[in-house]
This record gives sequence, C-alpha cells and structure tokens, in this order.
Amino acid sequence: MKMPFAIKIPIFVSLIFLNFLPSSLCASQFPCYFIFGDSLVDNGNNNQLNTNAKVNYKPYGVDFPQGPTGRFTNGRNIADIIGELLGFDSYIPPFATAQGTDNIIKGVNYGSGSAGIRSETGEQLGDRISIDKQLINHNLTISHIAQLLGNESSTKHLLNKCLYLFVIGSNDYINNYYHPEYYTTSDTYTTEEYAAVLIQQYSQQLKTIYNYGARKVAVSGVGPIGCTPEEIARGTNGNLCVDYMNEAVDLFNDKLKILVNELNNNLDGAKFLYVGAMSPDPAFLFKLGLRILNKPCCKVSNIGQCIPGTTPCLLRALHAFYDNFHPTEIVNKAVGTSAYFEIRKLI
Repeated sequence: MKMPFAIKIPIFVSLIFLNFLPSSLCASQFPCYFIFGDSLVDNGNNNQLNTNAKVNYKPYGVDFPQGPTGRFTNGRNIADIIGELLGFDSYIPPFATAQGTDNIIKGVNYGSGSAGIRSETGEQLGDRISIDKQLINHNLTISHIAQLLGNESSTKHLLNKCLYLFVIGSNDYINNYYHPEYYTTSDTYTTEEYAAVLIQQYSQQLKTIYNYGARKVAVSGVGPIGCTPEEIARGTNGNLCVDYMNEAVDLFNDKLKILVNELNNNLDGAKFLYVGAMSPDPAFLFKLGLRILNKPCCKVSNIGQCIPGTTPCLLRALHAFYDNFHPTEIVNKAVGTSAYFEIRKLI
C-alpha cells in the first residue's frame, strides 16, 4: 500500500538541527576525533576488502554529495553528523585512505562493516577489521602523529584532548550469536553469559585505548536489533519486533553502563561516557514522523544489503531503514544530534 503524500515530517525534526548547532563552526570543539566501530560508522574502510559487507555502489550514497563512498546509508552516517555538530570542517577520513597522510592530525575513522568485539564476528561475510585490529591501526596512527608533532609529549597532550567514539556490538549478535549455522556461541553461552563475555573483552579493548592516550571516550550501546527489517521478516509476522533479541542486547547494554562507571572510577583522568544506542527504538522513530519502520527503502539481497544499481524509494524521509539493517540519513541526523548533546559533556 502506498503511503499518502500528505504525510509530513514534524517541524521539530527539521528545526532541531538548526537550533542546536555549535555556536561556532569555525573551530571544532575537540582538536581531533577518532571513530571505532562497525557499519553504522564505516565510511569506506571495507571498500578494498574481500568481503560482501561493502557498499561502494549505488543506490548507497544517493543523497551524499560524493555519491557512494562505502557509507551504509543514503547520505551521512552517525559519525558524520556528530563531526559536523562538533564543528569539524570536513568529514573524518577512513583509515584506508588517511594512513600515511597529514590528514590524520584531525582524526581517523577506523569503522568496518560486519566488525565486532569478537575477532571471528562477521567472518561468514568475508574480511573485516575487528575492534582489536582497529586498535592496532590506531597505534600506527599515533606513531605517525608523533612524527608530525616531533615528540611523544606533544602527542600525548593532543590525544588526551581528542574525542573517541565507539559504536560496536550489534554484529556480535546479528553476525555471530544469532547465526548458529556459522557460530557456536549460542550453544556455548546463555544470553546472560554471552553479554558478560563480550563485556569482559570490550573492557580490555577500552583499557587499551586508554593506555594509548585516550581520556574522552563516548561508548554507544547496541540498538534494538530485533526491530530491523531483516529480523522482523525472519522472526515474526512481518510487523512486530523480535523481543528475545532485544532482551539479549539489553543485557549487554546494562553491563556496558556498569563497565563505563568502573572505568571512570579505576582509571586516572578517564572520562568514559555511555551515549545510548545508535539505532533507536520504534517509538522514537515514530515520533520523528517516520511511518515505514519495518521495510527497507531499497530492494535488498539475501544478505540484507541494497542490490547494486537498483532505484531506492522516493519517500526516504518516511523510511527508518535504508536497507535491512541500516538507518536512513534522517534517522542518523536525529540519533547523531542526540548523541552530540551527550558528548558535549566530555568537552
């Protein structure tokens, strides 16, 4: 059934981005911005990898000035929105193209589609850059920054002031725990045990970034994966969220909040911040004026990504999801803006 053209996005959705822009877009609110995570923030790191989890083709990027870049949406992703609101004058480049250049001084995006906290997560889709590997890449970046600045003291001083954003964990469920044909984790662990195992590993990874010099770290929770079109289609009658999946990630998020508090209490000078999930729940989406919450905007393949060369929906402002997993730009704007207001606490 076609949605009537009379449906409009509420005025506040448009105004929110105007009312709360930084007072000055000339200078960024952090000197640099480093991004770690999965496809919600990937902006091209998977393009040259041997993987099915890459989207450097149309109809991705249909609303992005440079067209398809490897972003898993029609326009800007969440990391882009946050960067704009923080006052950065250009998008933070992917490690794949930034490594070895002077551009790294303002930040690097290490995000990789299908990546997870666990190293094996997403392997059925092909190559990916897990969080452990992203941390290795960041260490290379630090070495290069030290060369640019001339000494370790100046490098440490800079890194202490930078913003670090982590958006990770959803693939450890979607492309691991809930894929028993490829992984044994659901046979090995209960959902409670699995959340604990993930948090234990994530804790070590966050301590590593602290040891590398990070002091201002924003950590995202995992969104309601049971409300993505992919899981709705597989798990219910096509209209309802899959509750047991959402309950599983809730266990993870609850433990992540506790971890953030522990890191702040135990690490000298640390300012870790839980900023909530980057994939919002249906109630939030409906308030934005979105009316198509369970269907993707594009025609999707058997792995839930847009089929290359197909034409996306025209009413993208009414769709919550661009493909079967990833939000449209309008959702990224709202979620990114909400995260920005939390992140400002780290300034």
